[in-house]
Amino acid sequence: MLRRYPEAGEPLACEPLTKGLLNHGYRVSTTRGSFFLKHHLDKQHLDDTSGDHAAIVRQHRATQRLQSLGVPVAPPLTDADGDTVTVIDGRRYALHPWIDGLHRVGAELTLAESRRLGALLGAVHTGLEEVMPSGGGRSRRAHGSPDPADTFALIDELLDAARGLRPRDTPLDAFDELAVHRLVERRALLEQHAHRRPPTPEGSANGWVHGDFHPLNLLYRDKDPVAIVDWDRLGVQPRAEEAVRAAVIFFVQPAGKLELGKVRAYARAYRRAAGASAAEVAAAVHRVWWERLNDFWILRWRYGLNDRRADPQFPAVSALAVWWTRAYDAVSEAFTG
Repeated sequence: MLRRYPEAGEPLACEPLTKGLLNHGYRVSTTRGSFFLKHHLDKQHLDDTSGDHAAIVRQHRATQRLQSLGVPVAPPLTDADGDTVTVIDGRRYALHPWIDGLHRVGAELTLAESRRLGALLGAVHTGLEEVMPSGGGRSRRAHGSPDPADTFALIDELLDAARGLRPRDTPLDAFDELAVHRLVERRALLEQHAHRRPPTPEGSANGWVHGDFHPLNLLYRDKDPVAIVDWDRLGVQPRAEEAVRAAVIFFVQPAGKLELGKVRAYARAYRRAAGASAAEVAAAVHRVWWERLNDFWILRWRYGLNDRRADPQFPAVSALAVWWTRAYDAVSEAFTG
């Protein structure tokens, strides 16, 4: 790999990184310093196609252009031929500068830093609108919201999986017991709120978005954001929905509640930076709430793919959907007030 990058120096060490759920990453030490080596996997969970070669090149070009606008990113290095993607034995790799920094969750952010986070995501969205093809600007994209009938069927499948084929008197372990509780609870909530399923949006503000903006994809040095990383899911989506999804990941507490004061500071700064209206954000809040109410991706990983890496997130994520439903008006006001 490093032979393709003469300026990177000679390799001294290669250490695999353990953080992150998708792709493989390594810290490479050379005679010229440290680098981040990313192995882009061809297929990812939940029908993700971000390992496509053209998509990777598009991600790289986007970060190069965003860097010229002052957005904190870490574009890949170019090899001796001017390429940013290296293919070895059919596998795709990219070499990035190593960025020293830490991940920070919302509990670690002050109100001022929460505002800065919202403004940063707004800058990402307006920057992408400037540097990406015009087809990704404000346009209409009809995409249906989850159908509760499909969710009820999925809940039944997951309940069978969580209960498993065990002797009648054998108790469930703690995770499976919580999973069964949340699945039964969610089915009751969906039966109660099925009439609130969002309609297909008309004229929502679509645009290029990062696609996966959360604490593990943002590096801080002290109080300053220094790099937004992992652009694998760059694509065209309703922009305000990304802002809402990011907030509920950053500002969720272990018990499943949101820090609404910080959400309010973040959302006001985002709306100002992105030029998003309160009505646009309110519609996004409703759609993301419904999405969360119908979503069981962690259980699908555990029981469908035998992948338990996301299990630690389940208690807070599953509690959030219940709390959000009960505190719907307060959450909506925090995002739009």
